Amino acid sequence: MTERDAQAAIARQVKSLRQGRKWSLDELASRSGVSKGMLVQIEGARTNPSIGTLCRVAESFGVSVGRLIESEPEPVVKIVGADEPAVLWRGPGGGSGRLLRGVNDPAFVEVWEWRMAPGEEHDSGDHAPRTREIIHVREGSLTMVIDGADYRVRTGETIDFFADRPHRYGNPGPVEAVLTMVVVLPTGERDRRV
Repeated sequence: MTERDAQAAIARQVKSLRQGRKWSLDELASRSGVSKGMLVQIEGARTNPSIGTLCRVAESFGVSVGRLIESEPEPVVKIVGADEPAVLWRGPGGGSGRLLRGVNDPAFVEVWEWRMAPGEEHDSGDHAPRTREIIHVREGSLTMVIDGADYRVRTGETIDFFADRPHRYGNPGPVEAVLTMVVVLPTGERDRRV
């Protein structure tokens, strides 16, 4: 899936989910904490929203980010080709974050591949309460800052943490860090106003 295809799918899904709930753009903006202007851009397929923005919108609907980029109903069996997942994050040094697969039934789970160039970082705000991330470092190393505490994760190691607090990923090493991340999200809509 190209980035353009992903933008079009996200536009269709966000609009469909919003209209299915009979929410105005103002209501979705209030629930998600994403500006109305950004939502207009998303629904018009005129922007490539950040991962943080996609997470906030998905959480407000009670779905995974993967649900936002689906273009067809979910089949019983699906094989995702190596070149299909869209890049949803690009780092300044050439790194990338690709959502390999996201499912909504029977639980909300996402599988990501991240590649971070030396020195790259990504700040992630808090996710919905009880969201959990499991990250396996396949190559290189990763420095995590979770709720203000630093953690170093080396090749072959796995970190498991609750991601409902601010966290940051960084590659402090001299080589590219290659990560597999599994995100497990709680079910139900999230309203950031409460």
